Amino acid sequence: MKKAMAALCATALFGTAANAGVTVGVDDSSAAWLGFMNVFELPENGGGFVFGSGWGVADLTASFDDGAGTLTMGPNTIGDPNEFWYQDPTGGGDMNPGGPGAPGNKIMEANLFQQVDDGSLSGTTVTFEGMVNSTTLTDAHTASVFIRDFAADFSSVVETIVEVDASGMFSISLDTIADPTRHVQWGMQVKGVNVWVTDTAPFGNIVYGTIPTPGAFALIGMGGLVASRRRRS
Repeated sequence: MKKAMAALCATALFGTAANAGVTVGVDDSSAAWLGFMNVFELPENGGGFVFGSGWGVADLTASFDDGAGTLTMGPNTIGDPNEFWYQDPTGGGDMNPGGPGAPGNKIMEANLFQQVDDGSLSGTTVTFEGMVNSTTLTDAHTASVFIRDFAADFSSVVETIVEVDASGMFSISLDTIADPTRHVQWGMQVKGVNVWVTDTAPFGNIVYGTIPTPGAFALIGMGGLVASRRRRS
């Protein structure tokens, strides 16, 4: 898989250079970041979609260090102890079992992104690139980077989404649909079981950063994660 990604890296890099597109990166906290949370049942409970709603950036367990030029995302937490969110490890039927050590009862998909609605990214190639400085996330959570092109009413989407599970450079691209009423997003996602806020450390985190120099691909090599693909849903 890594060999395939390396080959794709070369294709995407030089192919994008010949295409008059738009490149976006991992900006600092002053950018217009938005948050959205999708919530699902645990796989053993069917894995069905429960709800989705806008969330504050801090509520996504996302923190910026503008001095270091980094963004850290960790497991998703929620302070509501209700059994909707947490399982009762004692089996005693507690209606509010949440607290340190309580296992989560939902899969939370945190999306941190920027969004353009003015049509300026319509009908072009959008490339999102940056660095994964480090990742220590366990198998309980996955991290991904994405570009999404939503219909005007958000009823459908075309997207590029790639899971990142190692440090290195990433660069993903999407050819957006030529329709100025659409909404184009780019950002990061962490998905996995919800964790009580004091229990996050063993689950790890992922740290993103900006590409150090414009020539970083040539200097660092072709070991990063680069992809260009389209998926409709």
